Amino acid sequence: MSIENIDQNNSTSTPPSGGRGAGDTIRVGIVGGAGYTGGEMLRILINHPNVDIVFVHSTSSAGKHVYEVHTDLFGDTDLQFASELSNAIDVMFLCVGHGDAKKFLEANEIPDSVKVIDLSQDFRLTQNSKLKTKNFVYGLPELNREAIKTADNIANPGCFATCLQLGLLPLASKGLLTHEVHITATTGSTGAGQSLSPTTHFTWRNDNLSVYKAFSHQHLNEIGQSLRQLQPAFAEAVNFVPYRGHFTRGIIASIYTESDLSEAEALQLYKHYYAGHAFTHVTSKDIDLKQIVNTNKCFVQVKKHDNKIFIISIMDNLLKGASGQAVQNMNLMFGLDERAGLRLKGVAF
Repeated sequence: MSIENIDQNNSTSTPPSGGRGAGDTIRVGIVGGAGYTGGEMLRILINHPNVDIVFVHSTSSAGKHVYEVHTDLFGDTDLQFASELSNAIDVMFLCVGHGDAKKFLEANEIPDSVKVIDLSQDFRLTQNSKLKTKNFVYGLPELNREAIKTADNIANPGCFATCLQLGLLPLASKGLLTHEVHITATTGSTGAGQSLSPTTHFTWRNDNLSVYKAFSHQHLNEIGQSLRQLQPAFAEAVNFVPYRGHFTRGIIASIYTESDLSEAEALQLYKHYYAGHAFTHVTSKDIDLKQIVNTNKCFVQVKKHDNKIFIISIMDNLLKGASGQAVQNMNLMFGLDERAGLRLKGVAF
């Protein structure tokens, strides 16, 4: 098949000069639309004021209405899954598995006029960020906003990687990561993807908790890369123990490291770093997952205990950790308000 025609910045999300206005339409194609991230992408984009969904590609569900797979979309859209690609798009979202994005781009000639936002891990690391004529920018807006605005292609960050980086970037920005970092984080079952496995089965997951990939999770590579982007000399261990939680969506991470900062100084640092970012919010008050589930927000709580800075970072793994952040990146790339299509209602209770 064929288809045709890094600076950290705390500026606000006002569309840049020459960017698209409120009436402009972005033509979108989605590849891998039947999975969790593809479904979340559809839920956002069918209500996005500047988007026209040209096609939703799926080899497993071709010919079916979208609502036959994502049943909550019944009444919202009459889109059908397509088996073929279209050339009439401005941006393509790759919502496919790890390793499959690279294979897809190698098998299909995607012209440089089409921007690609990849949600897999295939292009996130610098040494893997080029394929043929395509160069990928790491798409964490709180780290690379200005580079994202001018990027042709985006490697969307991982869910754990996003949550943990947002808990650590302000310290790295001032060279203050001088000791080992200790992290425990729990994710919902949707973090494992839609394919069935023993550890996603309801009878195993319900009323259960387990550790996996302790000290060896693949997102550690992204995290280290970003921390060294801000603090090149950082060489301390990031000790990360991930947990499988018995809930469907959300990530809660607890992070601590030794620091000479007072709690007031740490709070000021974090609030200043995120002052111009639309979705990351800092507080000293207690936070919980229901505050951020079904939103593109990340909440960061900062406390001091003896000689340790203690940070809690929470976000929705399918939105700020995947599809929501991908749309946020699209908005930046096309000069839109960063929040377009992402003013989402949290579950609250």
